[in-house]
Amino acid sequence: MSRQSPYPQELRRRAVRMVGEVRPQYDTEFAAITAVADKLGIGSAETLRKWVRQSQVDSGDRPGISSQESEELKRLRRENAELRRANEILKVASAYFARELDVKLPR
Repeated sequence: MSRQSPYPQELRRRAVRMVGEVRPQYDTEFAAITAVADKLGIGSAETLRKWVRQSQVDSGDRPGISSQESEELKRLRRENAELRRANEILKVASAYFARELDVKLPR
């Protein structure tokens, strides 16, 4: 399981919005990201850069897997693994009961 982020969702949205607002004031996008990360006390500019990239993917401005698609994939993978385990249990159980019911006919 993934660990919980120490940054609340509202802080993430605010930071991404701030990067968009201050971007024209800096030479590069990363310079804007670094400045916003410092202002908001985000541990690493790389963390904020990932949030910005994911926001761009979610809005359709950048190719990639959106947050909703990613969550759906995780859910389906968990469900698939659970169904595979259940299927294995049923295979073992059916083999066991088939042996029990196999009657040896006298010759």
